[in-house]
Amino acid sequence: MDAVVKVENLSKSYILSHQPGKRYVALRDVISEKTKKITGRILHPFLAFKELKPLHEEFWALNDVSFNIRQGDRVGIIGRNGAGKSTLLKILSRITEPTKGHISIKGSVASLLEVGTGFHPELTGRENIFLNGAILGMKRTEIKKKFDEIVAFAEIEKFLDTPVKRYSSGMYVRLAFAVAAHLEPEILVVDEVLAVGDSQFQKKCLGKMEDVSAKEGRTVLFVSHNMVALQSLCNKGLLLLNGRVAFDGASKDAIQKYLQEFNKKSVLDLSSRCDREGNQAVKITNIKFYNDLTGDRVDVLVSGMPVLIEVEYFCQNSKKVKSFDISISFWTQMQTFLFACRSSAVGVDFRLIEKGKIYCKIQKWPLNAGIYKYNIYTEANGIMSDRIIDVEDLNVESGDYYQTGKLPAAHLQGVFIDHQWLDGGQLI
Repeated sequence: MDAVVKVENLSKSYILSHQPGKRYVALRDVISEKTKKITGRILHPFLAFKELKPLHEEFWALNDVSFNIRQGDRVGIIGRNGAGKSTLLKILSRITEPTKGHISIKGSVASLLEVGTGFHPELTGRENIFLNGAILGMKRTEIKKKFDEIVAFAEIEKFLDTPVKRYSSGMYVRLAFAVAAHLEPEILVVDEVLAVGDSQFQKKCLGKMEDVSAKEGRTVLFVSHNMVALQSLCNKGLLLLNGRVAFDGASKDAIQKYLQEFNKKSVLDLSSRCDREGNQAVKITNIKFYNDLTGDRVDVLVSGMPVLIEVEYFCQNSKKVKSFDISISFWTQMQTFLFACRSSAVGVDFRLIEKGKIYCKIQKWPLNAGIYKYNIYTEANGIMSDRIIDVEDLNVESGDYYQTGKLPAAHLQGVFIDHQWLDGGQLI
């Protein structure tokens, strides 16, 4: 089958400016800056010349990207933030021109890249449906045939004649996706924007995308960080890394490559992590894992191993902390919750000092082989004190959890339960 999307040696560059942006400055700032420059040239003429930096820099968001997509393919485009995913979709949607390379597209393209893309804020929902249909090259009679189906899918009947500028972001997305999916474009392009909607609507959208591809033979390009959605919907995966194609193949293999690449990231000391929430009355500064049997610190845990988790903290004013609660929750790479250890759930209360350590013991590590993630959450006096999502990746190797030499299938990332079976009233 011929390719409906053919991309050859596609590149896109942007010019980054290193000049200070235009902003309000006081007269003293101007005088101070001029004085520094004059003094620097007089006292360090050669150094000043060496430190002169270019005012502009060329940045390649995409670099020599090539791939083919066949009709009916459901392609998941994945990669870290800044990998070039959104830039690629904008070029395919003809919003942005490439710097170099060639693109060949057979058929009409409907894009849902940002909340409100293609909508006129002053027009009503009804008017925007007809506007989008006209943009896609459809006749008014064709749009009328699909109109009731679009409105029912978007669930905005009450607000159909309200200007869309008054819509919430969720209503915007519902209507925009309904229009894009029902006006029968040959190629449907959807960015991460579906994350704005609620979980029920996300499932509805995923089901619709699968229908338009599998049953109607249309092509879908889908960008998301939800690996479960990508794996269930897409038959192909395109992994972008630093603006280049790192993998092009089956979606399952692309996701695996992405997770492997993601795990190469370095982990910062928690005391310097900025992506945290809370009032920081009690701040988590470090977490370490130990084999509780040998006392050795470990980077890789083993199923069935006795584990000791050491949590270091800094307390701004320990006398003011009357109650303290801490929770560590463990998740799969696909963001599926597995289990959590919470101090208040087991009736433990702590007496904190300025700098100290608290410990969590797990008698038998309950996870199968794989790579997991974990979050940490604390409360001081009933108020969120510190919260860090994705503290770091946690590697687990298979071990003899049941002391029988047998385990469930290695591909099942789940929680082991220490249990017993009865036979005729007697324990086996």
